[in-house]
Amino acid sequence: MESRISLVTLGVRDLARSRAFYEALGFKASSSSNPNITFFHCGAQALAIFPWDMLADDADMAPAGEGFRGVTLAHNVREKGDVDTVIAEAVAVGAREVKSAHDTYWGGRSGYFADPDGHLWEVAWNPFFPLAADGSMSLPE
Repeated sequence: MESRISLVTLGVRDLARSRAFYEALGFKASSSSNPNITFFHCGAQALAIFPWDMLADDADMAPAGEGFRGVTLAHNVREKGDVDTVIAEAVAVGAREVKSAHDTYWGGRSGYFADPDGHLWEVAWNPFFPLAADGSMSLPE
């Protein structure tokens, strides 16, 4: 298997509400979206939102599941103060702040918000992994 993530799909309770939330954050929907799924451009990857029960059915899993799911998504920023700004922007369009922006023990700054369906997003500034002009991040070998 090649080490690559092509698509992250989030199960959502209300597709229209979630699409509006992510569009308000600046995500651009793809023309390949349809009434059952929305795809957003994310550089070399894509983010998809799909009705929760339909996604569970697609994976042959029970749709029940609340609380921490063992997964977070991350959005790294270029400047330390951008962590606070991005979390505030997310809250302004319907996110719930989970953990306030704070300086971390490893020398960066980080905080968390939850989207309308509870999916956790970390917003982080990491001085050891600077972002390229195109927004990509390369990890040291």
